[in-house]
Amino acid sequence: MTKRAQSTIGDIAPKLAQLTDDVLFGDVWERPELSKRDRSLITCAALVATGRTEQMSFHFPRAIENGVTREELVEMITHLAFYVGWPSAMSALTRARELFGAKT
Repeated sequence: MTKRAQSTIGDIAPKLAQLTDDVLFGDVWERPELSKRDRSLITCAALVATGRTEQMSFHFPRAIENGVTREELVEMITHLAFYVGWPSAMSALTRARELFGAKT
């Protein structure tokens, strides 16, 4: 079975794809010390804090799959506005609206 990163970036960066599939998602995300829901919320917060809006396209929907609600994502963005900056929060909210529609 082809793994996700292998199918999306394996042609240009096979080692990065292998590390992504096997280490990041195969090992780190599977560690029992944090739930996938918590890992998703932490990851989304890190993306907001660092302004990585392209990665939000993957991680925001994944967070929903892992049990984070849309309302919680919006609240996390609102909370972070005061810690990481208004522009980062507004960019993240724009991405959330694009991904989830105007009901965010």
